[in-house]
Amino acid sequence: MKRRTFVSATGGGLVALSGCLGNGNGGDDNGTGGNGNGEDDNGENGTDTDDGTPTPTEDTTVTIATYDSFVDGNDPVGPWLKEEFEAEYDAGIEFLTPSSGINQYIQRAQRGADIDVDLYVGLNVDELIRIDEQLDSSLFDPLDGDISGTDRVRDELRFDPDGRAIPYDTGYISLVYDEREVTPETFEDLTDPDNAGELIVQNAQQSDPGVAFLLWTIHEFGPDEYLDYWADLEDNDVRVLGSWDDAYNAYLNEEADMVVSYSTDQVYNGDVPRHQIGFLNDQGYAQPEGMARFADAPNPDAARDLMEFMLRPDVQGVIAEKNVQFPAVEDAELDEEFDAVAHVPPEPVTFGYDELAGNLDGWIEAWARQIVG
Repeated sequence: MKRRTFVSATGGGLVALSGCLGNGNGGDDNGTGGNGNGEDDNGENGTDTDDGTPTPTEDTTVTIATYDSFVDGNDPVGPWLKEEFEAEYDAGIEFLTPSSGINQYIQRAQRGADIDVDLYVGLNVDELIRIDEQLDSSLFDPLDGDISGTDRVRDELRFDPDGRAIPYDTGYISLVYDEREVTPETFEDLTDPDNAGELIVQNAQQSDPGVAFLLWTIHEFGPDEYLDYWADLEDNDVRVLGSWDDAYNAYLNEEADMVVSYSTDQVYNGDVPRHQIGFLNDQGYAQPEGMARFADAPNPDAARDLMEFMLRPDVQGVIAEKNVQFPAVEDAELDEEFDAVAHVPPEPVTFGYDELAGNLDGWIEAWARQIVG
């Protein structure tokens, strides 16, 4: 789940808000997806060699590949996780943040190169589908049921039928809107002429929330009619901008009164008129993200310990709050103040692995041909 820069209500600069469903390229919300030449990127943080693998150490160290904002930015969860885990276990943590995300490890596996990494943290369903489409052998171990705590993971968040990716948090795509100007309650409200030009969405070819909102419309109208709905949105002057940053900054500049964003918006902005959460048809699109252990992990036992640690109720609460998301387990210990302003939709909806496999790329391509040309 790639955290997004997010402007605080106090005007004190940029903080971070998470998003999770991948855009099909393994990159962040800008859709760059690495260097585009099929070679490994070397833009990782942490100690590593020129080919992107960590430098061996004598101590037991769990090496985690993840996204930038898991370890950098405003109060990220990674450093806290490292400090707490190392204080309790006889093992360390090292982070890598490959600029091409999971693509780096797909490419290494395709070439038969070693992958000296233990865990991938931040895996989502479309990335998992891409792995299975491009590799003949498994990149990750099937561990669901063998990891203590997985029985407490909410069933609706499980997105890997083979139990390789263990959910550790989730977000919900919603609308953020100005209640003084609009009151969006249904999908049909977005096509109402009274709301013409008032909706900003992200490009599904470039943006995690853009993909999620597209899938939300497909879930609502079906694969045979979602493009008709998007034609109605076009007729009502929907604005399609590139990234979440582009869309949200346009909203902050009051260029429109509705924007596709996250249901945790009020964590930073408060319950104020211009930052209301809109769950269309009482729904929000769920974006669970998972952790998975590489099949050839150098330290499989320590990696298992860390996965179990991340599913503990107290740790789940901190992960959710620092990642500005929601816990994956039923019994997470959340701060009451956070819980009061982070809104869960009455009816979370999402597509699972089997529904997306073989369909996702085609849905996005058809949408792009019609909407962005």
